[in-house]
Amino acid sequence: MEEEWRKWEDLEIDCLSNIFRRLALEELILDVSFVCKSWYKASLDPLCWQILNFEKLDFSPESRFAKKFKGKYAILNFSFAGFMNLVVGRSCGLATELRFPLDGVSIQDLVSAANKCPKLKVLALPNMTLENELQIPQLVAKYKDLEHLEMDVKPSCFSELAAEISNNCKNFRGLKMSGSIQKSDASAIVGFMPKIKYLDLSRSYLPKKEFMVIMKGCREIERLSVNFCVGFQVDKDVLELASSIGLFECEGSKLCDYFVYDSFHWNQLYLNVEDFL
Repeated sequence: MEEEWRKWEDLEIDCLSNIFRRLALEELILDVSFVCKSWYKASLDPLCWQILNFEKLDFSPESRFAKKFKGKYAILNFSFAGFMNLVVGRSCGLATELRFPLDGVSIQDLVSAANKCPKLKVLALPNMTLENELQIPQLVAKYKDLEHLEMDVKPSCFSELAAEISNNCKNFRGLKMSGSIQKSDASAIVGFMPKIKYLDLSRSYLPKKEFMVIMKGCREIERLSVNFCVGFQVDKDVLELASSIGLFECEGSKLCDYFVYDSFHWNQLYLNVEDFL
C-alpha cells in the first residue's frame, strides 16, 4: 500500500501554534499568516506573540521589510507605531519580552506598550530625548513581573528608575546599560538592586571606586560584564572581589587616567571606547 503523507495544513491547530512560537517575528507576520487558512488561524494564538523583538527589523519606509509588509497587507502607509499595535494586539496582553528598535520610537509608543503588555519580563528600551527619559521610571514601574532591563545608554534619571524598579518589580534580576557611571549610579545599583544576578556595564566610563562599590554591594551577581570600559584596570583588588562571580568579563577595559569623560558627552555622543584604547 502506498504510504499516505499528511499535509502540514492538516495538523491540529495546537500543534501548528506550538511550532510557530519558535519563529522570528518577521516570519510569523509576513510568511506563516499567508500560507493557508489553518496556518493563519494557528498564528493568531496569543502564545505565538509572547516574544516581540523589533531590534533587527528595518522600519524605514523604503526598506525591504516595509515594502513586503505593505504588499502583503495591501496598505499604502507603513509606520513602526502601526506595526507595533498590530503585533501587540495579537499578543492579547501575554507578551513576556519586548525589544524596541534603538531609533524611531515615540514616547506614545512606549506608553501604549506599557498599557498593553503588563506581563513583560524582558524589556529593551530605545534611545530617547532627555525630556522623554524622565518618563521612563513611571513606565517601567508598570511592569510588575519585569526581570531584565536593557538600555543602550544610561538615562539621566537612572536613580529614580532604580527606585521604581525596587518598589514595583520584585523579581528584577538583570540590567544592561552603558554610560558614565557616577557615584550616584553605583549607589542606586547597590541600594535598589542588591540581589541583582546579571549586570552588564560594557563600554561605559566606570571609575574603579564606583566599580568596587558595585562589586562589594551586590554579592549575588552571577554574571558581570564590563568589557571595553574606561576608568579601571583589572588588578589584584578587582580579581579578588570578582573571584566569587560565576562569569566575569572584562575584555579591553583600561584605566586611561589621562582622559576625563562627563555624563553628557558619554551618554549623548556615544563615544566608542575602543578608539581610545
